[in-house]
Amino acid sequence: MKSFLDHCSDHTDNFRFERYLYQKGYRCVAGCDEAGRGPLAGPVVAACVVLPVNCRHAPFLDSKILSPAQRLELNDHLMEIGAITGVGVVSAGHIDRINILQASLLAMRLAVETLTGAMPDFILVDGKFEIPLSIPQAPLIKGESKSASIAAASIVAKVARDRIMEDFHHQYPIYNFLRHKGYPTKEHREVLRTHGPCPIHRMTFNGVSGNDD
Repeated sequence: MKSFLDHCSDHTDNFRFERYLYQKGYRCVAGCDEAGRGPLAGPVVAACVVLPVNCRHAPFLDSKILSPAQRLELNDHLMEIGAITGVGVVSAGHIDRINILQASLLAMRLAVETLTGAMPDFILVDGKFEIPLSIPQAPLIKGESKSASIAAASIVAKVARDRIMEDFHHQYPIYNFLRHKGYPTKEHREVLRTHGPCPIHRMTFNGVSGNDD
């Protein structure tokens, strides 16, 4: 049975931003993205990834258009090809203290700071905002569809966050985090109305702890 990688074509150049930066003299270009801005529960998780220049870049797509099995395959593939990765996690409580935008940027900064093997000298960041770091950066709106490095970071962040939420499912099984990962599904909202929030819910978010739906 062929894997997702076997089926991917290489006709799309999603490494053009990185290639341009390397041609300009940068030596280590990273992509950064987050997962979990919208859920009512759980952390926001960010990842930073430096892809090998000579690897196949086309398979790295926005995590939201990939199946869970495809994300896992690509996450493992990143380890196999020697990609440099870092992950940052900011808890629900911290999100409530500083707001979700600042928490997302903090998670990205932590992801960069936890990179093992190299520190980037340029970062491509998904979204409109730069990470609070003194490293040259370029925010890219919908960056996962434009940059393989950002797409790879979206995959790592999503896989890492899903695993965290699976662990929380065993601590708080009544909420069924295994199914919805904390996102505001109908099932999740109904359980919240019946049982109220648990310690990993974001108390400042609408729909939690008496806030309007």
